[in-house]
Amino acid sequence: MTEESWHQARLIPTSGINGADEQERRATSALLAVMSSVREFGRVLTQPLGAPAGQLETFIEVPFYLGERRLYPDGLLRSRRGQKEWTALVEVKTGVNALDAEQLEAYLDIAREQGFDAVITISNEIPAVAGLHPTTVDKRKLKRVALHHWSWSMVLAEAVLQKEHRGVADPDQAWILGELIRYLEHPRSGALQFDDMGPSWVTTREAVASGTLRAGDKCAPEVAARFDALLTYVSLQLGRKLGEDVTPALSRKQLADPALRSQSLVQSMSTQGTLQGAINIQNAVGPLVVTTDLRAGVVTCHVDIAAPRDGRATTRVNWLLRQLRHAPDSTRVEAFVMHGRGAGTAELLRAVRDQPALLIEDPKKDLRSFRIALGSPIGSKRGRGRGSFIDSVENAINTFYGDIVQDLRAWTAAPPRLREVPETSDEQPSLTSTALSSQDGAEADEIPRQPEDGHALHPDVPDDRLDTEGAGQPSPSLAGGRPGTPEPSI
Repeated sequence: MTEESWHQARLIPTSGINGADEQERRATSALLAVMSSVREFGRVLTQPLGAPAGQLETFIEVPFYLGERRLYPDGLLRSRRGQKEWTALVEVKTGVNALDAEQLEAYLDIAREQGFDAVITISNEIPAVAGLHPTTVDKRKLKRVALHHWSWSMVLAEAVLQKEHRGVADPDQAWILGELIRYLEHPRSGALQFDDMGPSWVTTREAVASGTLRAGDKCAPEVAARFDALLTYVSLQLGRKLGEDVTPALSRKQLADPALRSQSLVQSMSTQGTLQGAINIQNAVGPLVVTTDLRAGVVTCHVDIAAPRDGRATTRVNWLLRQLRHAPDSTRVEAFVMHGRGAGTAELLRAVRDQPALLIEDPKKDLRSFRIALGSPIGSKRGRGRGSFIDSVENAINTFYGDIVQDLRAWTAAPPRLREVPETSDEQPSLTSTALSSQDGAEADEIPRQPEDGHALHPDVPDDRLDTEGAGQPSPSLAGGRPGTPEPSI
């Protein structure tokens, strides 16, 4: 027998999982054990919930009585530091199993009677808005006990970020966290990826394509919620690759009232046939906006970037082109002028590379900003695989970020430079008027120098003296003075 057929021993094996109950029990035990063993990982999950920074204790299947019923929550977390103690019950679902509202309300009652702080649910359900629980429960039961939700995608993303990017101090603990990652990434673990747009997807998509979708249709809000869940999932996956926090971009009103976000998506679907969202990527030039046109079958990603505040219009366009050296020719570039309204001047990148002036409608108007967009075909299937909506959106976002966004740098003005002071001799000048003055050399700022050929420098001579690596830093001559004006002589 060859060694290729041997199975390596794992700390958390996936073999021997028989049924959903065994799957949930093993996933719960593995996760809670690693949370208590790897301090950094347990802290990053529990700190946002209000847990103190103490040693985390974890238990599974702790029995409680609620009236005459004997209930067994899947797990319990407890953290103590000084006089402060924080305790939470844990309910876990794996695979396609959904959380049960009646069961959660019973656990909330137990937590209230025991004086616990929270109930945490873990499943493959991804809420449309951060902080919103995917299961609706009686709000009266949330007055004294908080209800939190972790998706398995979020747990896995946090584990990868902690091990690969933030770091774990102890090498053995880092290995233990790596074993949890291996387990959760295995298909048999029950920690599934986002793989379904929901049962209302086909009906809604066909209604949008035919123009018959109404804002009051019951199927539309479900698709809107699944679209936001998809953006959350893609953000988590992209954050795992980048090692940075990537989150959906929502306004304060939408975060406070998730119904506003759902109403906005349903309205755009019924009137324009589009679903639009944005994600925030740490240190990127701006939010990455995703627009899916269900009628045209196109998904478009775009990002806005402010133009340099100095230099002529051509200089500003060339500054952008240097940063788009890896972008495909099919990228659309749009330029907006100061105090202008409506659409700007748009051209494909292949044409702008040959003629930057195509983006300049009026050379006398300063360019305010640019919009870089890239479109691609969108799938129609509700699940995963070739021709699916989920894969086409995820691939479009990853391609747009890798080819365009990660190369963009915001423009910053160069710092002012000190004027050079000429060396003075030890001899005292005979006339006080020969002493150095702050006005020396000022005439050079006002009177253009004559070059050797006797022709004066024309003020409209192109001055594209920017860094060629796209770092966003203009040369000192661009930051101060008029284009084409030489440095003043001291």
